[in-house]
Amino acid sequence: MTSVARAGHLAPYFKATCNVINGIKPVVAVPTPTDNLVAQPLPKTSTVQSLHGALPIQNLKVKHGTRVPTQVRFAHTDIGYPDFSAYRRKETLDPKAKAEDNVDGRQSFTYLLAGAGSVAGAYAAKSVVTHFVSSMAAAADVLALAKIEIKLNEIPEGKSVTFKWRGKPLFIRHRTDAEISTEKSVPVDSLRDPQHDDQRTQNPKWLVVIGVCTHLGCVPIANAGDFGGYYCPCHGSHYDASGRIRKGPAPLNLEIPPHTFLDEGLLVVG
Repeated sequence: MTSVARAGHLAPYFKATCNVINGIKPVVAVPTPTDNLVAQPLPKTSTVQSLHGALPIQNLKVKHGTRVPTQVRFAHTDIGYPDFSAYRRKETLDPKAKAEDNVDGRQSFTYLLAGAGSVAGAYAAKSVVTHFVSSMAAAADVLALAKIEIKLNEIPEGKSVTFKWRGKPLFIRHRTDAEISTEKSVPVDSLRDPQHDDQRTQNPKWLVVIGVCTHLGCVPIANAGDFGGYYCPCHGSHYDASGRIRKGPAPLNLEIPPHTFLDEGLLVVG
């Protein structure tokens, strides 16, 4: 201690120790086990050289897109990574395969689905449009009267029979040979509404006209008047056996509806 105290500025580098040594030797030697002894590794010192060796020394590259490997981070080694292979197409199972190698097969299936959907959509649109248009069509009772069939053998010669067609009276006249010759001989230039008898009849034996006066819409009387055809009692218009105005205020002849003779005994009007 005296020498330590005298050392002065060297005192921190000196220490005093005291060893006690047993002078009695042990009777039995005690072996020291060495199997469980573990040598602790030396701590790694972080120096400039060690940190510099951990740095990347090559150029860094970053890739992005749909054809680069995907980084997967597992929570533990016994957890499986779902790759959804059961739901993918066979053409796309290989991530390294090029898309243009199997584009035909994939697009064919897509085109098939698109075509089937388009056909189904067209049929659905057709039904909707048909239903919408049919709702604006005429009623069934009106369509039923759009065309009527008349049996001509039930009308005697020289008589005029009245039918109903589209809500209007329809005159069907079975003319005699004398009436036909009389109407054909009338000069056309003497008529108010000039029409020859051949222009007003498809079959000379039958006259088909709408029974509405062209003056104010009254219904004429058949087989009456000065010319033996039709007479309007409202204002005195006279029509001949061809339905042509011959006298009175009516400006035009009686209207002729569209009609067709299917055979000798059947007439279709409309």
